[in-house]
Amino acid sequence: MSGRRRAGRGALFIVAMLFATSGALRLGSGVGAALARSEEEPTDPPEAAPAACETPTALAEALRLREDRLAEREAALQDRLAALALADEAMTTRMAEMEAMEQELKATLALADGAAEEDLQRLTAVYQAMKPKDAAALFNTMTPDFAAGFLARMTPESAAAILSGMSPEAAYGVSVIVAGRNAGAPTE
Repeated sequence: MSGRRRAGRGALFIVAMLFATSGALRLGSGVGAALARSEEEPTDPPEAAPAACETPTALAEALRLREDRLAEREAALQDRLAALALADEAMTTRMAEMEAMEQELKATLALADGAAEEDLQRLTAVYQAMKPKDAAALFNTMTPDFAAGFLARMTPESAAAILSGMSPEAAYGVSVIVAGRNAGAPTE
């Protein structure tokens, strides 16, 4: 295996040397011709032809046109960057406004939730303070879900007194709802 690698490296070395020799020969032949030409020609600089002046002018014009196009592109990019900066600023302002509105909405909801909870507590206290017979008559007319919400908030003694005064069907419906409220809660 190592003998094969050496043979491959040797072949690559030979090919590289051939390329280098070829390049040196070409370079050498061009140098000889240039030296021969320089000995034959006078050392006076050649006079510039009138056509040669036109080429730099055309080149200068092409460069000026290209510079103008680049300046236009740069101006367009600057305009786009300015528009993006304005849009970014507007979005930042809008996001800040929305965050402020969200905080305001949270505060309002918290206030409303607190007021609703306070109302429920008062109403529960009113139902608890009523005579069980009168409260049972009232709870018989309520939907089972609504009645179960109040009975679950009451003390067990008050809830039992009201349930005992209700019709058996209504008391059963309310009991099933109260018992099933936490049936789906995780046990672990």
